[in-house]
Amino acid sequence: MDVTGSPLDPPAAETFEAVSARAADDPEGFWLDAAQAVDWDVYPTRALDSSGAPLYRWFPDARLNTSYNALDRHVLAGRGDTTALIYDSPVVAKSKRYSYSELLDKVARCAGMLADAGVVAGDRVVIYLPMIPQAVVAMLACARLGAVHSVVFGGFAAKELAARLDDAGAKVIITASGGIEPSRVVEYLPTIVEALALSAHTVQTVIVKDRPEVPGAARDYSTPGAVWIDWHERMLGAEPHAPVSVAATDPLYILYTSGTTGSPKGVVRDNGGHAVAMTWSMKNVYDVHPGEVMWTASDVGWVVGHSYIVYGPLLAGATTVLYEGKPVGTPDAGAFWRVVSDYGVKTLFTSPTALRAIRKADPHAQLAKDYDLTCLDALFLAGERLDPDTWTWATALLSKPVIDHWWQTETGWAICASPHGIERLPLRAGSPSFPLPGYSVEIVDDAGVEVGMLKEGHIVIRLPLPPGTLTTLWQGDQRYIDGYLSTFPGHYLTGDSGYVDREGYLYVMGRTDDIINVAGHRLSTGSMEQVLAEHPAVAECAVIGVHDPIKGQKPAGFVVLKSGFSIDDAVLAMELVAMVRGQIGAVAAFKDVTVVTALPKTRSGKILRKTMRQIVNGETYVVPPTIENTEAIAIIVDSIQQNPAQQNPAQQNPAQQNPTRRSVTS
Repeated sequence: MDVTGSPLDPPAAETFEAVSARAADDPEGFWLDAAQAVDWDVYPTRALDSSGAPLYRWFPDARLNTSYNALDRHVLAGRGDTTALIYDSPVVAKSKRYSYSELLDKVARCAGMLADAGVVAGDRVVIYLPMIPQAVVAMLACARLGAVHSVVFGGFAAKELAARLDDAGAKVIITASGGIEPSRVVEYLPTIVEALALSAHTVQTVIVKDRPEVPGAARDYSTPGAVWIDWHERMLGAEPHAPVSVAATDPLYILYTSGTTGSPKGVVRDNGGHAVAMTWSMKNVYDVHPGEVMWTASDVGWVVGHSYIVYGPLLAGATTVLYEGKPVGTPDAGAFWRVVSDYGVKTLFTSPTALRAIRKADPHAQLAKDYDLTCLDALFLAGERLDPDTWTWATALLSKPVIDHWWQTETGWAICASPHGIERLPLRAGSPSFPLPGYSVEIVDDAGVEVGMLKEGHIVIRLPLPPGTLTTLWQGDQRYIDGYLSTFPGHYLTGDSGYVDREGYLYVMGRTDDIINVAGHRLSTGSMEQVLAEHPAVAECAVIGVHDPIKGQKPAGFVVLKSGFSIDDAVLAMELVAMVRGQIGAVAAFKDVTVVTALPKTRSGKILRKTMRQIVNGETYVVPPTIENTEAIAIIVDSIQQNPAQQNPAQQNPAQQNPTRRSVTS
């Protein structure tokens, strides 16, 4: 008897091509269907509101509460005993598990504490905390009240914090006595006091989580106009607060990113579109389901932490890991593998920089052999460009999919990825694979004309952007339009350059300001970095454009060597120059190589190429507040002083030899 197509058979799995086509052909139906995975107070009857184009809104007639979706509904479904959050801190030698019921209780009482401080829906709360459970609790408590949180990375300077307080108009700051680094303690409260003094806006309440490892407590500080209270004391007496229903279009959070004018840009994320996008991506991109463990090795101060430490895993009913440590040094380069093994991590998400740091310290991955990594299903990487050499190393180490994917603070979730939960597609070194449903990606020239396959150009996304992406900039609709939507009308400007191959794989080569013009030839520094990273001695690298009076610009390479790798500088320079000439051509005019002990990076792992370029060209530069390793700036400055070939001729000055760098011109 032929039973093909019997209703008892499970439905055939939909291919990624079919899913993408459905999203393109019927976006309204596609996203309303995706919205069924979210619990709504008022269910949406419309997906997209285009009445304010080029500003768009998603699910305009719907209402919900994000905190309820992340916590309450799982408890009500009988999964309250399931682990929601694992806190692991090698810097204080502590670990703790929180069930969904326990986390819900803490979030509800934190919401009650904020309500007692006068916080209501729409108010802004700045969260200035290290990687401790209270950061997760505070974010979800704000969402529970319908308040708008703005997380500022713990350790930001007072001036930067004050700028965010002013722009957001914060009613409350939630902070801690300090953060713990592997080699030092960072006190937060003096920074809070200074920021409040610098801010033109008056914050009403400062809530402080006292950490026994850090000196100082809330009772030791006071500032004009603000009431300082202790987190622990107020939480003990706080009444649990019920979730507040908000419009899907109401803001969930503001996340500040650096602006070209020096003033921070507040990316606004809504409640409804965000919940739908996070829930869809957890299943379809990361293949993470209720009860499974996802560890995003980032910080809650960054968009990656917002999306996939806090909201994504909890909306999916999964277990999330909050790690207060480093990829190396807490205590060694086996730290990540230890966490994966200890907690049965199925999906690990981190940055290429973290992986390169591990590889630099442990090139042959000897420390990974001490741990059972069979639980790991996939490693996802994002944050900056993943060089093919690092991808190959990780793939060989893990024998698991190593999935590069590309997105931005502004988008909130992946623009391009291999959809691990839909179809396990072939992966290609150097490519984040394909645009995900909702993203119509195009490659255009300076005039906005599509360039075709294999030709590099500006990466733009046709409007509207999908749910979960930024809706605007805080108090800056026109700034959003001018900065992102006006260069190529009808499109969102990503600021990145790249190309698409014949099979549709996208290659992101770098920021468009990293395209240099060498004697009339437009060349990608990302392409050169890709070549340099292939050398067995190179752990990480950066190529920047240096002013040249003849050619206009010329490339200059900076490389960090792998631990224990010894090579003559002149030999290395000749080999690297030969590699670039062989793979890109003599037109690149690549001749200058500097070996340094460190590259300046943000705390999220992005190399500060713009700052390096400004230093090399003798321009005025400001060290970004997001910098992780300030000493690396001095290393770059010294390297430039020691290597006249990499200087703007107008700024060449002799300097004393410094052992932190070695410069060679081939």
